[in-house]
Parts: sequence; structure tokens; C-alpha cells
Amino acid sequence: MADHVKRDYRSALRAAQADDTRRAIVNAAAKLFTADGYGATTIDAIAGASGVSRKTVFSAVGGKVALLKTALDWAVAGDDRPVALSDRPAFQDLFALEDPRRLLREWVRLQVQIAERAVGLFRALEVAAETDGEARELLTTVHRQRLEGAAQIVDRVAELGADGAAVPRDHAVDVAWLAADPVVFDRMVRQRGWATHAFEAWVADALIVQLLRD
Repeated sequence: MADHVKRDYRSALRAAQADDTRRAIVNAAAKLFTADGYGATTIDAIAGASGVSRKTVFSAVGGKVALLKTALDWAVAGDDRPVALSDRPAFQDLFALEDPRRLLREWVRLQVQIAERAVGLFRALEVAAETDGEARELLTTVHRQRLEGAAQIVDRVAELGADGAAVPRDHAVDVAWLAADPVVFDRMVRQRGWATHAFEAWVADALIVQLLRD
């Protein structure tokens, strides 16, 4: 085997091992943040749960806010691939739909799936933001990103000429932004015991009534 082939193999192996280590750390952090909350979760606890040293946690991912951000990003996306939501097949298929009612129902379905995966981390972030400046900045970014996503779906509905908008655009964006908030899912499904499919149908029906004129 040529030297350069051996080097490439070793390099690929080290990269794969580093990815596995990072994945283990972030998954451990996600479980601890969700179960114990942000304040009670320590770097030492994350290191112990992932079977690495404290130093490795920092070098592989970063501090607590970086860990929470990465865990949240992965939960929202559904995996750790560095691909934006807008570039993923589910969202590309969504924006290719031409029926505004189906578009809203499919969008809600995707938002509910995200909430199921990420709601515990969102709650941890909200609590962390009360006392941690970095977490507060992250929460602001998360809210802004959700607002941008809501604006995209509202504008797409408008592009489809769906019998005219039932409410002004700013109002529509705010309604969609709230509908996609994982905290609403948390209140109704986790706290009040609604079935996920019932919650999804309720939100979709409400959006259709709010955003579309018959």
C-alpha cells in the first residue's frame, strides 16, 4: 500500500472517530439538558455520560451553550448532517406544493415533528436564557429563525393566490410563528395530554381559518 494511501486511510479513520466522539458528547448533553435542565447539567456530567474527559468535551464541541446549540440544531434537523432545513427534501417538497391548504397542513406536520424531537431542549434554553447572556442570544436567534420560517410559509401561501389573505401579512407571520413554537406543543401535548395527531390537526385547522379567506 502506498504511503499516501495509508495516510489518507488513517486521516479518514481519525475523522470518523472524531465524529463519533462528538456525536456521543452531543447526544449525552441533549439527554441531560432535557432530563435535568440547563443549570443542573455540568460539563463533568456530560463528560461522564459520554465516556470522555472534560477537556475532550470542550475541544470537540465547546462549553454548555455551544453544546445546547448543537444539540438543538441536530434535534431540529433530525440528524447531524450539515444541511440547512431549506435544502432538505422534506422542505423542498413542501414548497413545491400548489394547494395552500395542503401546504399549511404539511408545514404544520413538519413543525410538530420538530417539536417532538426538540421541545425538551427548547425548554432548557428558555430557562437558561433567564440567567445566561449567551443562552439569551441563542434564544433570540432561535426566535428570529422561526419567524423567518413563518414568513416564508406565509409568502408562499400568498404566491399561490389562495383566495386572498384573511389577515395582513405581519399578522399572518405572527400567527404562523406562534403555531410553530415548540412551547405550544409542550403545553397541549406534554402537559394537557393531547394526542399528537389531534394537536397537529387543531393547529393546521386554526392556521387555515386564520390565514386563508374562503
